[in-house]
Amino acid sequence: MGYFELMGFGPKGWGLLLAQATLMTIAVSVTAFAIGAVLGGLLAWARLAGGRGIGIAAETYVTVLRGIPDLLVIYLLYFGGSSVLTSVMRWLGNDGFVGVNAFAAGAIAVGIISAAYQSEVYRGAFGAVAKGEIEAARAVGMGRMLMFRRILAPQILRFAIPGLGNVWQLALKESALISVVGLTEILRQAQVGAGSTRQPFVFFITAALLYLLLSTVSGWGFNRAEAAAMRGVRRA
Repeated sequence: MGYFELMGFGPKGWGLLLAQATLMTIAVSVTAFAIGAVLGGLLAWARLAGGRGIGIAAETYVTVLRGIPDLLVIYLLYFGGSSVLTSVMRWLGNDGFVGVNAFAAGAIAVGIISAAYQSEVYRGAFGAVAKGEIEAARAVGMGRMLMFRRILAPQILRFAIPGLGNVWQLALKESALISVVGLTEILRQAQVGAGSTRQPFVFFITAALLYLLLSTVSGWGFNRAEAAAMRGVRRA
């Protein structure tokens, strides 16, 4: 069977399954990135404006999540969460095993990893905001929330776009690790196809091309977003 027939959408082709797996990869990555954006923003705030205790807790979170392997985080969340759910159900009278949903576990795991990196991006972007603008906002009597909405948030997002693009690429590639918990994304589908047809090189090369396609398109999108955000800004 030729490559295009094997990867096509015919009765013997794997094209439809790989397309569905690609959509699953996108869904996991987007969900994880969104979780990381919210949590990362809170971590950045805690490190910049929170109290001493909150700041230390946020710093510890970032250090730990950036220091341990990503796959270990996925294992801890999936298997640890399943153990906790099973224990709770047993306490409620159900003796069966209760597993964590693979999509939820994977997205949350990659999301909390992404949050550690996104917090660094937001913190660096905050440092790039001109201090004179913050002082001017305070001088005219702006409250903290109004200053954040009108001065800080737009500029932080503007300066953060390049770094967020890198973090997105990491989340996209880390989604492949979720295959270990059985979620059928690109890598998992490639493994299944390779085992079924005994053509691992073909399927893994195709998986690599799909990841490269997603990475290239999203990189183009972030570059366009950066160009639009920096329009009218004088560059040194």
